[in-house]
Amino acid sequence: MGSGTGLNASIRAMLPDLPPLPVHIDPLPYEARLDSRPRDQVDLVVIHCTEVPDLAMARRYGEQVLYPASGTGNSGHYYIDRDGSVLQYVAFDRIAHHTRGYNPRSIGIELVNTGRYPNWLAADHQAMDEPYTDAQIDSLIRLLQRLQAEQPSLRFVAGHEDLDTTQVEATDDASRMVYRKRDPGPLFPWAQVLHAVKLERLQP
Repeated sequence: MGSGTGLNASIRAMLPDLPPLPVHIDPLPYEARLDSRPRDQVDLVVIHCTEVPDLAMARRYGEQVLYPASGTGNSGHYYIDRDGSVLQYVAFDRIAHHTRGYNPRSIGIELVNTGRYPNWLAADHQAMDEPYTDAQIDSLIRLLQRLQAEQPSLRFVAGHEDLDTTQVEATDDASRMVYRKRDPGPLFPWAQVLHAVKLERLQP
C-alpha cells in the first residue's frame, strides 16, 4: 500500500472488492537499517496506542535512535491518527521494534491516543480514558482487511498488553507495581474489530 492504494495491478486484481484506504508512506530515517524478513513469516498484528498527545510527538519518538549498534529505534509499521488518516513508517517486510519477543512475526499498528501520558508508570495515573474515534476504528478495520487480503499468512491479532505483561515499580511509589504496557487499553472496541476481520485474538 502507498499513497492511494500503492498496490500494483496484479495484486489489485486478486483482492476482494475492498473500500479504498489511502495510506501515506513516510519512512523513518533508519528504515533501511531494520532487518528484513520474508513476508510469509508474518502471522500476527499487534495493536498499540501511542500514549502521547499527537502524531507529531509519536513521530519524534519513533525517529529516536535507541539501539546505537544498528542505528534504529522503536516504532510501529502503521500509525492511525484521530481523523482516520493512515501513515506507514516501516515497510511490511522490515522488522520494526514494537513488541518485545514478537517483532520478527508481527506488524505493529499504532493508534494516536493520549493513554497514560505523561506519567506512564505512576501508580495513580493508570487510567486510559480517551476513547478511540470512530474514524480511527473504521480505518483500522479497513487496514486489517486489506492486510489480510494481501497477506494470507496473517492469522492472529493481539493487543500490546496481551503480549507484554511485565510489571515494574511505580515511578511515584516503589511499593506498588504497575504494568509496563496497557495499550490499547480498556476502551479499545475488541468485539467490533474481531467481528469485522477474520483474525483470532492471540492471548498467550
